[in-house]
Amino acid sequence: MSWLLLLGAIAAEVAGTFSLKLSEGLSRLGPSLMVAAFYGLSFYLLALVLKRMDVGVAYAVWSGLGTALVAIVGIALFGEELTAVKTLALALIIAGVMLLNLSGAH
Repeated sequence: MSWLLLLGAIAAEVAGTFSLKLSEGLSRLGPSLMVAAFYGLSFYLLALVLKRMDVGVAYAVWSGLGTALVAIVGIALFGEELTAVKTLALALIIAGVMLLNLSGAH
């Protein structure tokens, strides 16, 4: 259950960041309200996760996968460039999260 909550926290954080981009510097009301709602939900779910999961693992997965997904959203929806360096960086983030998770499983 903790992992499902963590995935929900990550999805909400990514949606909040996507909304932040759409808010145009928090100048558009609808997207700005969505920023607050999604980030609030993300922190709430993360707080629930931290009751049952090590903070180092939970935060690394939350921030690492969130960062990677935001980069992918930027590429897919906002036409941001996918370079070799960005691809390598994303792969390293995902590998680091996986290794940290494996180290906490023992």
